[in-house]
Amino acid sequence: MSLLRKSNNSVSSRLQINIEAVEDGIMELKDKQYRAILKSSSINFELKSEMEQDAVTETYQSVLNSLTCPIQIMVCIREMDLDKYLEKFEAARRKEKLSIYRKQITAYIEFVTKLVKKNKILSRHFYIVVPYKAKDDEDFSLAREQLLLNVDIISKGLARLGMKSQRLSSLELLDFFYGLYNPRQAKTQPITDHAVRMLQEVNL
Repeated sequence: MSLLRKSNNSVSSRLQINIEAVEDGIMELKDKQYRAILKSSSINFELKSEMEQDAVTETYQSVLNSLTCPIQIMVCIREMDLDKYLEKFEAARRKEKLSIYRKQITAYIEFVTKLVKKNKILSRHFYIVVPYKAKDDEDFSLAREQLLLNVDIISKGLARLGMKSQRLSSLELLDFFYGLYNPRQAKTQPITDHAVRMLQEVNL
């Protein structure tokens, strides 16, 4: 079952996402299905020597053969938000006492600002969706335990490839889907712990 149900109709984002609840970094779908998402680093395969590439390929094959469940690999390409990045340099420029350094910081800020206006700066993030289908007699705690076992196996497999991974928390999962469906709004109104608590209180 796909997490995201594509539709040509003009409906709300909530109706297009097959997620019933999010608890302890785990998404609960319909029919006792659960999902966890790992955010993973990457490796530059092209920059490796032929021998290193062969080693990576063999390790990757071994990792795939060791999987105990199917996985979904997602690559999310987003336009980078450099506003906060530039704000740090702006603050540094105000604090800088030497004029020569202030001029250098000013020149750098202007350079980045012009660069962003002419070109979109994109970032790539890699995610692995780990599924688990619970049996009828399994409650959430048991399903969580089994799902995390699968997550641990995949994390160790990625480590063998020299890749770091981290399971998304509940807040990070909400922010992930919020950003997918509301990229512009997510830039100016990010999800916070306080906002999540308010939503939970409203639904009680």
